[in-house]
Amino acid sequence: MSGRIRVLVAEDDALLRGSLCELVTADAGLVLVGEAGDGAAAVAAVRRLRPDVVLMDIRMPVLDGLAATREVCASSSARVLILTTFDLDEYVYEALRAGASGFLLKNAGPPEILRAVRTVHDGHAMLAPEVTGRVIAEFARRREQPERARFDELTERERDVVAAIAEGMSNDEIAAALFLSRATVKTYLSRLFDKLGVRDRTQLVVLAYETGFVDSLRR
Repeated sequence: MSGRIRVLVAEDDALLRGSLCELVTADAGLVLVGEAGDGAAAVAAVRRLRPDVVLMDIRMPVLDGLAATREVCASSSARVLILTTFDLDEYVYEALRAGASGFLLKNAGPPEILRAVRTVHDGHAMLAPEVTGRVIAEFARRREQPERARFDELTERERDVVAAIAEGMSNDEIAAALFLSRATVKTYLSRLFDKLGVRDRTQLVVLAYETGFVDSLRR
């Protein structure tokens, strides 16, 4: 199993869970380490099986996907990819704030789901294009904005990198737009995560919206 991405599927619908398990098993680059039918079982399975990526349903019995995501992200290095039926589900936004690396709608095709697993495993955000900015911006407006001082302390170039990430640019796209090497972009990202106290690109984007930093760029 060396080099293969370890995946756990957490979904209460047995038929869909079975389909997702089959999809993971059929991919030579992935290995299915387990499955769970509720949030509590998912949290226990993560502790026992140590997956790299968890495909997490948002609405499950015993413990919902939001609470399960919060526990998984707080106690392990596993990346959580939320699967939801609802493209304006407030729980999706809360899951991103809890540490999820992204989300997909359940009607996504197999290639998109497999690509998403690899994307979040590599440390990138994976947000369904239908809802990316709309969900984050909508629910950010409904909350009190947290302290923005951390963004104010960034250098001009660091702010440029944050802006590019908020636009959904990849490392290669950021490098080309800002005339940087790919290695330098990675260095900026690591520095930004430390300065802003976030786990990954997804949390950085959420924070950028919450604090009003993205809105300030549009003025």
